[in-house]
Amino acid sequence: MTERLPLYKSLANSLEERIYNGDWPVGSALPTEADLCKNFQASRHTLRHALQILEANGLIFRRQGAPTQIISRRKLRRFTQSFNSPIDILSYPRDTYRVNLVEEFIEIDQVQSEMIGCPIGSSWYHIGGIRKRQETEEIISWSDIYILPQFASLTTDPEHPQVMVFEQIEQKYGARIERAELDVYALAAPTRIAEHLKLKPSDPCLVIIRRYFDSQDKLFEVTVTYHPEKKYVYSMEFKASTEI
Repeated sequence: MTERLPLYKSLANSLEERIYNGDWPVGSALPTEADLCKNFQASRHTLRHALQILEANGLIFRRQGAPTQIISRRKLRRFTQSFNSPIDILSYPRDTYRVNLVEEFIEIDQVQSEMIGCPIGSSWYHIGGIRKRQETEEIISWSDIYILPQFASLTTDPEHPQVMVFEQIEQKYGARIERAELDVYALAAPTRIAEHLKLKPSDPCLVIIRRYFDSQDKLFEVTVTYHPEKKYVYSMEFKASTEI
């Protein structure tokens, strides 16, 4: 039997076909999210994942507050990177550890919803803390970690400060990662983050957002990490893909 595609991938394929056929010409604007959700009978969450695929394939350009533009009918030539484990997406030296300064049950507000990609009012457990080097006690990052409420007790595990949270979730609760998303961008350090990282609010940070989904494509962890200038280096190697 043929394996059924996830809804967001099926929707992405349908949108790509419409673009390739010229239904939405290059240079024109894609219909609004509301219209696309109605026409394809899809949720806004599914649509946004599909649009992320189109954007990654070089077919559309998205900018907050502006219509989504069609910029190509064909996919870009892709370069790929292989990961043996989700920990390869963002790993830290084993001589570092996390100090939790915030542990709380929360309901997601509008700002958090836009950043982490989950509905306003949904319930999550928030862990906020700094990561330090063991020998020097140097602070290298701040992380806001959002996990489903049923995983909150993992913070009591003795190994919690040294282990990545998604690893704890896999080991303790059996939730397996099916896919992960990674966003990287620069940002002036927010005031509350700057205080913990010993920065000025205007100092630059590298922000890395990781979203982890299970086999049902359900989001179960989001980590937003702020790295001060020159405190963290993430190296990658890419190879040209043979896919057409």
